[in-house]
Amino acid sequence: MTERLDAQLTNPRAERVRRVAGLSRRSARERHGQFLVEGPQGVREAVRHAPAQVRDVYLTPEAAKRHPEIPVEAAAAGRYLHTATPEVLAAMSADAQGVLAVLDADGPTTAATVADLRALHDGAGPRLVAVLAQVADPGNAGTVIRAADAAGADAVVLTGGSVELLNPKVVRSTAGSLFHLPVVTGVSLEEVLGALRGAGSVKAVLAADAAGEWDLDELADRAHSAATGGGAGWDDELAATALVAPELAAPTVWLFGNEAHGLGPAERAACDAVVRVPIHGLAESLNLATAATLCLYASARAQRRETRD
Repeated sequence: MTERLDAQLTNPRAERVRRVAGLSRRSARERHGQFLVEGPQGVREAVRHAPAQVRDVYLTPEAAKRHPEIPVEAAAAGRYLHTATPEVLAAMSADAQGVLAVLDADGPTTAATVADLRALHDGAGPRLVAVLAQVADPGNAGTVIRAADAAGADAVVLTGGSVELLNPKVVRSTAGSLFHLPVVTGVSLEEVLGALRGAGSVKAVLAADAAGEWDLDELADRAHSAATGGGAGWDDELAATALVAPELAAPTVWLFGNEAHGLGPAERAACDAVVRVPIHGLAESLNLATAATLCLYASARAQRRETRD
């Protein structure tokens, strides 16, 4: 396919450059229904996994040589390609690293709905979902999306009051994972949990909190013992206390709270159990995204083991 290639852009003060740079502001993103993807990794994944959303790709000649797959794949998808001087790319974004794309906001991952989650796995629903409740830090939100993707989770949900999904720092922090799995935004915790529980697709809703009554390491050990035929001692001990241990291998929603305030009483009450990530050293606490990564991987490992066994 012939490349849709304009002449090189050389004027950092051109109207097109100002318009692209303006997408760093939420008001401009909402007005135009577009957002920025900055850097080669994010642009590469957008072109590969969400080509219909890509409107324009901008590269310096040097970046086009370093990352030849981006212009080749963008051209094959019929996207508009523009070469530009380093000064133009810098005027568009200080974080472009010589590669930038403008995308439509309305796409299968960036405009997903709760109904889309219920339709996963041929209607069986998701097995692993990360829900961020009023998480405000864009770096944390993007990193959790990246971690959920790496762990093989089915989706991420950002409840109302959370950081905007298309904030440039969120998009950068996902490192392209934004285009690999659906991300639902702007819904209430009650709505998403009600829909998934009502469909019977989710068997456990677990809150991650430093004051949780369950230890993540112990739950992971229990999941391993159950998969290998052990665990009788655990079950006898729990029977004596009338407690029911969360099953990491079950289809699960993990709930992660605001960085400063954590989870409120109502959010904790909406969960089946509250789980803490143990601190074995002298660290006072874990970063939200780090704790979320550990929780998601613990569930993913238990679920894979159950599937294999």
